Amino acid sequence: MPQTKILGFSGNITRPSTTRSFVDHIVGQLAIKTGASAQSFDVDDLGPSLLKARRLDDLTAEARCVVDQMLEADALVVGSPTYKGSYTGLFKHYFDLLDPTSLRAKPIIIAATGGGERHSLVVEHQMRPLFGFFEALAMPTAIYATRKDFAHGEVISEPIRMRVGRAVEEAARAIG
Repeated sequence: MPQTKILGFSGNITRPSTTRSFVDHIVGQLAIKTGASAQSFDVDDLGPSLLKARRLDDLTAEARCVVDQMLEADALVVGSPTYKGSYTGLFKHYFDLLDPTSLRAKPIIIAATGGGERHSLVVEHQMRPLFGFFEALAMPTAIYATRKDFAHGEVISEPIRMRVGRAVEEAARAIG
């Protein structure tokens, strides 16, 4: 039987990135819980071909490899920094390239980071509808974290760790 694959995807273009670290943390917890292999990417891994792409065939072979790995994964952890109350534009552009049926029934943990609490509903008002469009199986527990929830790129907030644990449990059950 092939090993379960968990893939993380961050909508960030800067490195190091709190969002990428957060996605990696969640991916790692889910991989431990399920015994799955894990890998993460961010928008920057798609390279400059993403900017001009109008369809998947416009991406370079390297960028297409990232897409293929996402589509083949058994579950996803997707996260974006919050920019003006929503996910980043390149994050959305990437998902605009995907076929509307490509994520159907795929378990997804939704996460976001932002500078303050006022953006906390981004996971419910922006990201959940996006994955609803794809008919993905978005976990009931989405996670939003602010700068104060991290120290040196690590999650230090106990309430955030608890939400991660709950989302991981939900995704592990969905994976089976």
